[in-house]
Amino acid sequence: MDDPSPKSGWLERLSSMLLREPEDRKQLITLLHSAFERNLLDSDALSMIEGVMQVSEMQARDIMIPRSQMDVIDINEPPEKFIPFVIETAHSRFPVTEGCEDNIIGILLAKDLLRYYAGEEDFNIRAMLRPAVFIPESKQLNVLLKDFRNNRNHIAIVVNEYGGVAGLITIEDVLEQIVGEIEDEYDFDEDEANIVQEQENTYRIKAITEISNFNETAGANFSDADYDTIGGLVLSKFGRLPNRNESVMIENFKFTVLRADSRRLYILKAEKMAAESGSD
Repeated sequence: MDDPSPKSGWLERLSSMLLREPEDRKQLITLLHSAFERNLLDSDALSMIEGVMQVSEMQARDIMIPRSQMDVIDINEPPEKFIPFVIETAHSRFPVTEGCEDNIIGILLAKDLLRYYAGEEDFNIRAMLRPAVFIPESKQLNVLLKDFRNNRNHIAIVVNEYGGVAGLITIEDVLEQIVGEIEDEYDFDEDEANIVQEQENTYRIKAITEISNFNETAGANFSDADYDTIGGLVLSKFGRLPNRNESVMIENFKFTVLRADSRRLYILKAEKMAAESGSD
């Protein structure tokens, strides 16, 4: 009796299921979920396959960082003025403008600024710029990902139908639609508490933290009548999905987004602010 190896077994079984020739995307998703329920796919594999299918239907405008929230550098500013901004925002690449935000003349890699600290006499920001890649808002994400890979490019400027800058998008933004949020320095360990006190009156919290839990830990008094989690409360105040480093005041707490993607909030910083005299 044949005993197929575990490595090839699930692939063969999945292939046999797909040979049923689903007639549309909905049937294909149903088959994939059936494969998951039969332990032919694990949850990570199912999530990534669904992510790939989702990316094939999305355009750059769906996940781009809007122009109003782009972190850019003005070529006419001296390095000693914009380098603190580079350090604060902690991006690896920055669009560089000249004259106005619609005139993007190139991309600056943050690592190239090490040459400034090395004391190079001929330090010239303009000479360091990489060419900027411009794409339309309607660019399909799966095509964009292929272009990123083929051209070894990591960032693109999104322009509208009139040629104006609409936003920017990175290869990480596209990959996160497939594999989920890419972890960074703000991540919690899986079994770490939802709330971590970093210093007096400052907390790092998961967006899924229940409001009642936050109230008890931080001495807050937020209502949980409309929202169960701190993430839900913060989203309601923004009225949209905010980007990293955006902040909002809710009563006497300042909430700053530490980690988010185009679909949800993950990590927030909460700072309890001193009450102003004469305030209600």
